[in-house]
Amino acid sequence: MSEVLHVKGRILVGPDEVRDELWVIGGRISYEPPRGAPGTGPGAGAGGHEVTTVSGWVLPGLVDAHCHVGLDAHGPVDDATSEKQALTDREAGTLLIRDAGSPSDTRWIDAREDLPKVIRAGRHIARTRRYIRNYAHEIEPADLVEYVGREARRGDGWVKLVGDWIDREVGDLTACWPRAEVEAAIAEAHRLGARVTAHCFAEDSLRDLVEAGIDCVEHATGLTEDTIPLFAERGVAIVPTLVNIATFPKLATGGEAKFPRWSAHLRRLHERRYDTVRSAYDAGVPVYVGTDAGGSLPHGLVAAEVAELVKAGIPASAALSATAWGARAWLGRPGLEEGAPADLVVYGEDPRADVSVLADPRRVVLAGRIRG
Repeated sequence: MSEVLHVKGRILVGPDEVRDELWVIGGRISYEPPRGAPGTGPGAGAGGHEVTTVSGWVLPGLVDAHCHVGLDAHGPVDDATSEKQALTDREAGTLLIRDAGSPSDTRWIDAREDLPKVIRAGRHIARTRRYIRNYAHEIEPADLVEYVGREARRGDGWVKLVGDWIDREVGDLTACWPRAEVEAAIAEAHRLGARVTAHCFAEDSLRDLVEAGIDCVEHATGLTEDTIPLFAERGVAIVPTLVNIATFPKLATGGEAKFPRWSAHLRRLHERRYDTVRSAYDAGVPVYVGTDAGGSLPHGLVAAEVAELVKAGIPASAALSATAWGARAWLGRPGLEEGAPADLVVYGEDPRADVSVLADPRRVVLAGRIRG
């Protein structure tokens, strides 16, 4: 007897498309019931189907577009820890992760239908002694093209650069890569079919990266009225990770004695973070949800990040799209379309009316089965 899931209520297929029900048959979404299936459950139905019914407000599985499975504050972690991280994200409704850099081999996750799907960016690529220890390939500019090619082949269509970091000689954030080298590296990634993103806190690296053809920037706290139009014109996305930017004051306090310029800079970036994100959104810059979980932050923060985008002034519908329909389209993965893998989250109330609903999933369905 085959198992069928009947999902009833308000199926949020897209920002402007709502249906009353869907069926999960063979792990995939159908808007046509199987022959002989009853309209209610649980229980054995006609036609040899065991039907289970759930109801509520339904979104496609949420996206965390900046998440690090296989990483903690000290570097790579073992598979058991990676599994716990992925399960925590699943319980929060995150069923699609863009892993924005990890030194761990997490390919084993792909064989697990009970864990979120992961789109990998390979390992971070950083300048020597210009990033967190044990996280990245630490190289010099002459080797950038080679390493970008290596990680483009290793990843799932993305490469992650560290665009800026503290320069201890300067005592502040500075750009990591010369313009010519980053242009060549991005061109190589694109030749290999990969998109490129970069960690950037400060202002100085942004213009060169965008004009060099980068596809996305993480954090992007250094956006200004000069660079926001450039991002919008080129269609370069940002993943603000506001739950991470909230830690800037603590970081600034910890480094103030040794690097006062850096600390003051972090505080300025933090103070204008909401204005920065709202200005980018208003200008037409694509904005997506990412938590930066897996470094110093715990997993499962996707609802908190959506709430932060709303607090910044982004409309609730757009903030939802940034973790649901829009984010999935950006990453080339389906949502609640006919025939798509049944990865969805069921809520007790309408998340469009109050995004805080995302913090309390009623049911999580992954690969066609109820997981929570």
